[in-house]
Amino acid sequence: MSEVMSLHDAIAATVHDGDTVAIEGFTHLIPHAAAHEVIRQRRRDLALVRMTPDIVYDQMIGMGCARKLVFSWGGNPGVGSLHRFRDAVERGWPHPIALEEHAHAAMANAYAAGAANLPFAVFRGYLGVDLPKVNPNIRHVTCPFTGEELAAVPALRPDVAIVHALKADRDGNVLIEGILGVQKEAVLAAKRAVVTVEEIVDDLGPRSPNAVILPGWTIGAVVAVPGGAYPSYAQGYYDRDNAFYLGWDRIARDRDAFMAWMKANVLEQGPEVFARHRRRAAA
Repeated sequence: MSEVMSLHDAIAATVHDGDTVAIEGFTHLIPHAAAHEVIRQRRRDLALVRMTPDIVYDQMIGMGCARKLVFSWGGNPGVGSLHRFRDAVERGWPHPIALEEHAHAAMANAYAAGAANLPFAVFRGYLGVDLPKVNPNIRHVTCPFTGEELAAVPALRPDVAIVHALKADRDGNVLIEGILGVQKEAVLAAKRAVVTVEEIVDDLGPRSPNAVILPGWTIGAVVAVPGGAYPSYAQGYYDRDNAFYLGWDRIARDRDAFMAWMKANVLEQGPEVFARHRRRAAA
């Protein structure tokens, strides 16, 4: 069963140098607070996996956490490029980063294959496109029943999955509602999992038809971090801070400005800062 822990202790026990780490969330419930704790603990040589790396991976790459990125889209959503990501790819700062690019369908299927303990995912896709020319992990297999040629990619089996959710009960069962990405699949595929939540409650209460319940036995640690998804949003708790995403474009363009911001807002701040963000965003 999952254990309720502090954020520091959960990351210290779960994320190790050299791990493959999936920090998932799709527009909604992006676990910024947990990623910041990984940065504060100076984890290095990580292979970062995410369908849609945005600001939080820009920060982790710029702070030297990553040796590789496995992804299917990258950018500051609604704004433009990720400048720390680009700096690492184009100029090797703070050090070079390897890339493994996929389509969304491939990533989703690869997580599902990992969750099912299968060695690879098979699906219809990658027809008439160029990604297989630059990604040797995109292969093709022939269906033994129909003779159809299908795309195949290795299953994603991260060492660690980190997601943010709305609530957990005191037994560690986790509720996710609203826009969903591949949080459930990432947790089920991973060897270890940390879930940060807006609150821990006695009863998860009524749930909408699209709710995802992650049972406590699938999770190693549950951490209460109110506001832990900021500047993304948590349905029913606070809105997305669009101004932050716009402002990040200016901050991230310059190495010195980036490092100064990270020192002031991440390295010298703990998870309690997110509660203040949440109150301000909800006001």
